[in-house]
Formats: sequence, structure tokens, C-alpha cells
Amino acid sequence: MRETILHTDTISAEDAEKTGFQTPPGNGRRMTLNMGPQHPSTHGVLRVVLELDGETIIKAVPDIGFLHTGIEKECEVKTWQQVVTLTDRVDYLANLSNNLVYALAVEKLIGDIEIPPKAQWLRVMMAELSRLNSHLVWLGTHALDIGAMSVFFYCFREREDILRILEMFSGQRMMTSYIRIGGVALEPPRGWQQAVGKFIGTFPSKVDEYEELLDTNPIWTRRTKGVGIAPLETLLDLGVTGPMIRAAGMKWDIRKSEPYSSYEKFDFDVPTRTENDVFARYRVRLTEMRQSARIITQALQGMPEGAWQADAPKIVLPEREKMKTQMEALIYHFKIVTEGFRVPAGEAFQVVESPRGEIGYYVVSDGTSKPHRVFMRTPSFGNLQALPALLEGRLLADSIAALGSMDFVLGDTDR
Repeated sequence: MRETILHTDTISAEDAEKTGFQTPPGNGRRMTLNMGPQHPSTHGVLRVVLELDGETIIKAVPDIGFLHTGIEKECEVKTWQQVVTLTDRVDYLANLSNNLVYALAVEKLIGDIEIPPKAQWLRVMMAELSRLNSHLVWLGTHALDIGAMSVFFYCFREREDILRILEMFSGQRMMTSYIRIGGVALEPPRGWQQAVGKFIGTFPSKVDEYEELLDTNPIWTRRTKGVGIAPLETLLDLGVTGPMIRAAGMKWDIRKSEPYSSYEKFDFDVPTRTENDVFARYRVRLTEMRQSARIITQALQGMPEGAWQADAPKIVLPEREKMKTQMEALIYHFKIVTEGFRVPAGEAFQVVESPRGEIGYYVVSDGTSKPHRVFMRTPSFGNLQALPALLEGRLLADSIAALGSMDFVLGDTDR
């Protein structure tokens, strides 16, 4: 089992006042420790200030903001289409989910734009591939935190196949910017059906391998069962969403409750558990991978024919062949690239289900070619509020398992 590294710096008076920590009693029974922000198992630059009574965590305060990039403010100086590249950087493990929610919010503001069925199904397929990519990174690193090294290599083997597919569609492995306002960036490449079909045909058997490796491992089960429990009411009060809330018994998934981008046409289940511990969150995400494979298979087999972009020449860039042969298309291309397009004044809110939970984008337009305001309600930020509830009263040895089960991304938290 890998030894947990703790930074045992003495907490400053300023930090003690900010976090509400009391000075440890004179007998030295209590200790204040800094876990992070440079720590191999905090999955990014997260600092958690822990007050310990022996091996028991008395108080835990997450300290965020080390990865703040000002993305929301930067959106205000970009054209509407340029913002897509910024949404990629919010949650870099599920960038397509952020592409999608932003595109849907802006399309609400535009109003009279119709997204073709093929574009909607491509969006669904790519979002689910992104979900698999994210869950694979989570499972591999979470298992590594607890000491199961083999699972890490298994998960990254399949993740590499997904990244090759994303690169095939967009030219990029991670920051794809593939989902755009009005449809998708590029026409699906030749041979995409064979590539996606080959991957998704064998993927369910790979999930069976992960399950067999971990469920039969007594160290894994002992370190995950009964660990990191918080009441469902507490999680709801804190705004927790996604697999964490479903592992607590609440069957809530935006793809089912408020369908978007044709999700209502796909047959899939929303997995739930009632144990509400680290093991339950692992089981929920494992089942979600199987359900995502079902959705991708349906998208592959039933992909509609037709256009992959909306018929909106003032908003969507024309095809390159038309731009080279038609003067009108060349003019539209020039104006969209240099000036952008104007969006009617108003405001819109859109929410989608990311691998970590609900992403909500609130977008405001003042009628110009740049957003007036873009606010992002990210799932990692909301979920991280539950960290004290999961850790306080637990043993220090359980902190890494509980923390890893949350599957937060610090870029998603700090923005």
C-alpha cells in the first residue's frame, strides 16, 4: 500500500483565523496538518487543512483557488465562437460536456437556429466517449491511490483508444473544441464507424476485467466499504450532484429528467446504489460506463443521414469547398472569423450531465458579437463542499479513499 505523504508545516495564525481552527491544547494531543497542495493523491492542487485527534480527523477544510484561471471573465473579450476553446479548459477530462452545454445555451439565445439530427447524435456520441474517458482516468488513479497499480494500466489502455478516436474526429486528443455553436466543427472522418465500432464492441468486456480485478481484492473492499458516508440530506443541502448523489440512492440524471440533444431517443438506465460509501460510488461509475457504451452503440447504429451543421450561413462557417468557389460563402467566412456574429440580447441557462454531475452555464448577451457574461456552475465546486462531511470523524487512513471517490477536477473547481 502506498504511504500517504503529509505536509506537517505549522499552520500560520492568519490561516488559523481564516479556517476557524483552534490552537491545539498544550498536551499536544491534537495536530494540524496541511495535506496538499503538492500531494500525489489530491488529484490536483487541492489543499486540505486537517485537525487531528490522534488518527481521527476532527476538522477538514478544503482550500481551493490555486488553479484559478479567470476563464469566466476571459469569455467577455472573446467572440461567441472563440469561447468554445475556453470551455475545453474548464474540465479538461470532460471538455466535450462543457462544449455542449455552452453551445446549447447560446443556441437558446439565438432562438431561430435548428440543429440537424445528425449533429445532435454526434454530440451525444462524443459526450459519452468523453464520459468514458473521464471515468477511466478516475478509476485508474483512484485505484492507484489505494494501492491497486494494475488497474491504472488497464484503464489507460482503453483511454488511449478513446483519445485516438477523438483525435480522428477533431485533430486533437484532449482540447478538441469539437462541439460548436450550430453543430459540430468537422464532418465525421472516413472510417469513423469502423473505429468506434471496434472500440465499443470490446469495451464492455474490459469493464468486466476492472470489476474482476477490484471486487475480488480484499484490500480494495476493506478500504472502500463503509468509508466516506454522509447523509443524503446533507449532500442535497450542499448541492452535490452526479454519481455521488446517485450512490446515495437518488435517481437523478439530467439526461433523463431534462433531456437535451436527443437523449430522449436513447435507451439507457440510471444506476443507483444505497450504501452511500466509497464502494457504492465506484459501482455507480462502473455501471455508468456500461450504460455509456449502450448509448454509443445506439448512436453508431442509428446515426441519421444529413447535415452535421445548421443551415445558418451568418453563424456557421461555410464548407471549405464552398468558401473557395462561391463569393458569398467567402464573405460570410471573412465576417464570422474577423467580427464574429451577433446574438440577440437576453439571457439563457442550460444544464447538462457531465461525468462529475450537473454543469450549468448562465449566458448573457447584450446584442453584440461577444458575451456580456458567462457564469459556470461546475459540479466539482459543488461536490467539493461535501468533503468535510465525508472526512470529519473518520480515520486519517480513510481520507484518501473518501477524497478520491469524489472525482473532482481542480480546473473545474477553480475556473
